[in-house]
Amino acid sequence: MILEGGFNEEHEISLNTAKEIKRSLTNLNISFDSLLVKPQTFSEDINHYNNDYLCFNALHGTFGEDGTIQKILENKKIRYTHSDSITSNIGFNKFLTKKKIQNTKILTAESFLLKATNLDEIKIREIFEQFNSFVVKPVSSGSSYGVQIIKDSKDLENFVRNIENNHNIYKKHNELLIERYIAGRELTVAVVNKENISEAVEVTEIISNNYFYDYQSKYSKGFSRHILPAKLPVKIYDNCLKYAKIVHDTIKCRNLSRSDFLYDNKNIYFLEINTQPGLTSISLVPEQLKHKNISFDNLIQNIINSSL
Repeated sequence: MILEGGFNEEHEISLNTAKEIKRSLTNLNISFDSLLVKPQTFSEDINHYNNDYLCFNALHGTFGEDGTIQKILENKKIRYTHSDSITSNIGFNKFLTKKKIQNTKILTAESFLLKATNLDEIKIREIFEQFNSFVVKPVSSGSSYGVQIIKDSKDLENFVRNIENNHNIYKKHNELLIERYIAGRELTVAVVNKENISEAVEVTEIISNNYFYDYQSKYSKGFSRHILPAKLPVKIYDNCLKYAKIVHDTIKCRNLSRSDFLYDNKNIYFLEINTQPGLTSISLVPEQLKHKNISFDNLIQNIINSSL
């Protein structure tokens, strides 16, 4: 049973992920049904299916990726792919993930939580005084939704000028993560589980045509370039692989994850983890696996096998 949709800001990405999964299952001669997930009625909708099904979670964003649907399936004793409800909740919350890995040697940017209702001109100017340049992002969201970077006074004044619009962007989110901005190269690493042992795949450098690797850069052709493998010093490359595996294992991911980092030519900083990375035709994880001569069908079969 493929779970797709979700009716959130990542609905279309989920449909594209599901499309690739359906193609792969057809190649593998595995029969399947699909369910367009509506959060308000899912708990009732899933009752039409018995727990012999394995639910392949092709959802992204709230409800499907944050531990909510996972908890529903656990309560109904229905098997599903990807991480469990606890790990999904931690992974979707950028601040909780940072707290979880604070005892490792992995660096993260200085940050703090701010209630979305406290986002006003006075607070934004205070933050600018503190950090000089900073990032505002919903603490629980995916696909770079709502991420804004204030690098200089021009960005600051633009943010303040559009404060009402920014309130509308963040009104669905209770908390925001305010993070010191670090200029550097954007890197990402996929981690897959093989027989319950995690293995980091490759390091990709992402060069975006936009201000950063935003929604458009991620899901529209021609808005970013992927350098695979990333051209990095060997030690830095190896450390990226090591750190992605540590994060994956520390929060106890299952099947698959993708961790994002920044490298400022001196240090590697962990940004966030995606416990259900996109599996569209232009997504980073399939691209890394292909580079390692691992087919998409092999990935899907492996996810299914390790979820049964």
